[in-house]
Amino acid sequence: MSDTTTKYDQERLTKVESILVTQSRPADEKSPYFEMASRYNLKIEFRPFIQIQGVSFKDFRKQKINILDHTAIIFTSRNAVDHFFRICQEAKMEMPADMKYFCVTEQTANYLQKYIVIRKRKIFTGNKTAADLFDLIRKHKTEKFLFPCSNIRGNDIPEFMDTSGLRLTEAVMYETVPTDFTDLDIQSYDVIAFFSPSGVNALKQNFPDFQQNDIRMAAFGPTTARAIGEAGFILDIEAPLPNAPSMTGALELYIKKANNL
Repeated sequence: MSDTTTKYDQERLTKVESILVTQSRPADEKSPYFEMASRYNLKIEFRPFIQIQGVSFKDFRKQKINILDHTAIIFTSRNAVDHFFRICQEAKMEMPADMKYFCVTEQTANYLQKYIVIRKRKIFTGNKTAADLFDLIRKHKTEKFLFPCSNIRGNDIPEFMDTSGLRLTEAVMYETVPTDFTDLDIQSYDVIAFFSPSGVNALKQNFPDFQQNDIRMAAFGPTTARAIGEAGFILDIEAPLPNAPSMTGALELYIKKANNL
């Protein structure tokens, strides 16, 4: 798909001057967001709509999960790694040397070195998505898997393990909760960019009477796009696109059209 074939609602295709990105401000001053702001004379503000909170050790114990009953851990994010080892530390528990670790990406696998000597451990790595791990997990079907996760998580891993007849224990070790951003003049932005269904839910929690009107909404990923529709909003900008694999790329295509550039 090219920018000449990307279809937008012409009635809503009005000039963009301000964008609210529902994530923290990038630390890298060479971020594409800043370049885009300069190139198109945009006001881009950053405000995380959600935050991660660790489940207390006391509340974790209520789940009645014995970590050392398991022989393999599935990690899908750095948050999962951090809170898993936090719980282990609070429990004064060390991982046995033969514990196996299945990580969704190489970055997640490398992050393990913050807590363990990875060259001495059995680590299996996917490429990008949880589905990349499935073939690896099938080769270790006798393991007892533990899945450290959030209270809000995708269904792909639990459903795969269930349909494959594999043993999996879900361990909620952190929670995704809305931040308070009621101080924002939410109606003052031309575009709001979302990156997760939780961000969409946070908007509704902070502003129960929110009306979208002329505000364009951008979504990264199909689950976020679906959440926008299910919330009763109009999705104007979807990422990734074949010719725009990032949110900034999809926003730039839209801005070129909307601002007649």
